[in-house]
Amino acid sequence: MSAIEASPSVRSTIIWRATSLIRQRPALALSILCLALVALVALGAPLLPYGPFKQDILHRNGVPSAFHWLGTDELGRDVGARLAMGARVSLIVAISSSLIAVAIGVMIGMLSGYLGGFADTLIMRFVDSMYAFPETLFAILIASLVKGQLSGQAPALLEPLAEAYRWSGGLLGVLLTLGFTCWLTTARLVRSQVLALKNSEYILASQLAGASGWFIVKKHLLPNAQPVILVAITFVVPNAILLEAGLSFIGIGVDPPTPSWGTMIAAGVQSLQSYPHLLIAPALAIGATLLALNVVGDALRDLYDPALRR
Repeated sequence: MSAIEASPSVRSTIIWRATSLIRQRPALALSILCLALVALVALGAPLLPYGPFKQDILHRNGVPSAFHWLGTDELGRDVGARLAMGARVSLIVAISSSLIAVAIGVMIGMLSGYLGGFADTLIMRFVDSMYAFPETLFAILIASLVKGQLSGQAPALLEPLAEAYRWSGGLLGVLLTLGFTCWLTTARLVRSQVLALKNSEYILASQLAGASGWFIVKKHLLPNAQPVILVAITFVVPNAILLEAGLSFIGIGVDPPTPSWGTMIAAGVQSLQSYPHLLIAPALAIGATLLALNVVGDALRDLYDPALRR
């Protein structure tokens, strides 16, 4: 039996610690409320009175008013509606790309840590070489490659992917880019946890009993690595949102007219002096979301690692 099976007593202890953290830290409660508000706005985007693509030519670059709470952009589109749709894009990117990145990182980290020896050395040297390459530059390279291959006339083999790319408004390219560039930290954390666990008594007992490597990984190592994986997610999610905004800002993220916080900031920078509200609204949205995610991430690390508790 693994060391920290999710028994009712363990679950109740974690719930008690979580509620205690929320009571002790008003910033954590405020951050959870902020993230819930972002999720609610993203889900309720289609219910807003003004759609993100509807143009009001007579009120272009309008300041916030009773009809357009956050004003309108250079094409007369409601900034609030586009901000809400951009929140949906950011949440989709954060969740989907994080799942891809964490799956890759967990697989490589588990494989490297459990095999050890030459395989571990080879895999981790590859990870180190990836770390030496700037993450943002690598993301730009992959995004440009994906966009170039899928946005135009794609080969017959890639046509299904190209169709999905066009249907998603370029979002598929962003997901693939972030998924293949954000797994490095997860791989390192999982490998470290596996190295600490694989010589435990219950692992050695399973090996002596004739258990296969897959059984040991599935029943023992993976459940015991769950706290580390959750901590890794707290690194991946904000990084994915920030990278998506950066890629969209320079024009290789989602394709217009799909709204994204990054594209909205890029448009707002061009008219900053005359219409600052076009930049302030998406910038505040990104800043508040990233700050809330970092606060929640710190709380999760404190929750699962008593040595870090303040």
